[in-house]
Amino acid sequence: MRPVSIALPALILAAISGQTAHGDSPKTAVISAFPPEWEVLRNNVAGAEETVINGNRFITGQLAGQEVVLFLSGISMVNAAMTTQLALDHFDIGRIIVSGIAGGVDPSLNIGDVTVVPQWGQYLDSIYARDTADGYALPPWMPSDFPGFGMMFPRNIEVVSQSRPDPEPQFWFPVDAELYETALELGGALDLAQCSAADACLSTQPRLVVGGKGVSGAAFVDNAAFRDYVFETFEARVLDMESAAIAHVAQANEVPFIAFRSLSDLAGGGDGENELPIFFELAANNAAHVVMSYLTRLHPVTEGMETEEENGG
Repeated sequence: MRPVSIALPALILAAISGQTAHGDSPKTAVISAFPPEWEVLRNNVAGAEETVINGNRFITGQLAGQEVVLFLSGISMVNAAMTTQLALDHFDIGRIIVSGIAGGVDPSLNIGDVTVVPQWGQYLDSIYARDTADGYALPPWMPSDFPGFGMMFPRNIEVVSQSRPDPEPQFWFPVDAELYETALELGGALDLAQCSAADACLSTQPRLVVGGKGVSGAAFVDNAAFRDYVFETFEARVLDMESAAIAHVAQANEVPFIAFRSLSDLAGGGDGENELPIFFELAANNAAHVVMSYLTRLHPVTEGMETEEENGG
């Protein structure tokens, strides 16, 4: 027989009282996928306290003037969705911010740049088309809004929420309009690292780049042809393995969301081997520094301040 988590009675009491099990102070969730992405953030949390839920570590405290809950999503769409929902079920979260690395898709961007885009798509939720004498053919009852990459054709997914109980097809998940407007105010005066701790230096000074689109899926991409396809088809600047899943969960729970992703590699577009092992720490730190600067510009989360009407929903 499996042991019953001791957190369960606390959650039951919290549900009865109408409060979360971990205090009634609304928090900003700051999410990274894996440990190197959150070291700078975790080391700057004041008054840090740790809560472990189903094996996942959640750090609460103050970061850049905000009450936060900091945690790792784990790598992959499923992990990201699962841990984000777990956090929302256990903490009073008023907004979600993602900080981490990504593969660069837009040829105008460079490793170390930090991106913030207004929408994310789940681009690898696909239909594998039938190979016929006339080319790849989709089932007539399952269309795609995008051209395929060989036999692979992206498809929309059906989304439901309390305010949208009837399933609706959706591809793009927008970030919160107000959070995005604040990101536009950051400008270019951020001090981003150009050299790693091991003295591997970039040829260009990293910068914050706002705009474009991002895509997420359950694949690590290191292929130049597929990179070109993603850029041309989705007008994407970056790709990763978590952000769109977190955006989906945030929308379903009607919680404002935004993501900051720094380029650790060029997703197969570079001249040599994939650059991630050399620059992932530099990229992760650049994303974290932008997020901490961003947090200083936000008002504290207050109960009920984020509504669908206020956020342009």
